[in-house]
Amino acid sequence: QVQLVESGGGLVQPGGSLRLCCAASGFTFSDYAMSWYRQAPGKERELVAAIGYVTGSTNYADSVKGRFTISRDNAKNTVYLQMNSLKPEATAVYYCKAARWLTTYWGQGTQVTVSS
Repeated sequence: QVQLVESGGGLVQPGGSLRLCCAASGFTFSDYAMSWYRQAPGKERELVAAIGYVTGSTNYADSVKGRFTISRDNAKNTVYLQMNSLKPEATAVYYCKAARWLTTYWGQGTQVTVSS
């Protein structure tokens, strides 16, 4: 059974940091590109960061470049999102996604709230 389980969300003050984790099981993690998306209330889900499975290349939304870092540990079947200098507009549910060709898996999401 495929599972993607996100953790690490919570309430943080503006300027603070959080590290999100997504633990994967039920598929060959190292063969999948991994990414983080977020969805704020009333808005569409948007790509935050992605990391490839061959070279580990990364790409980021312009709004998070220089502040967020995506990484993966294939030995632990886990992908991370380090979020620094958080802004209130980062408040959203953050989702982990695994993708390979036409196969896509999604996690259930973790809430991140940036507020003083």
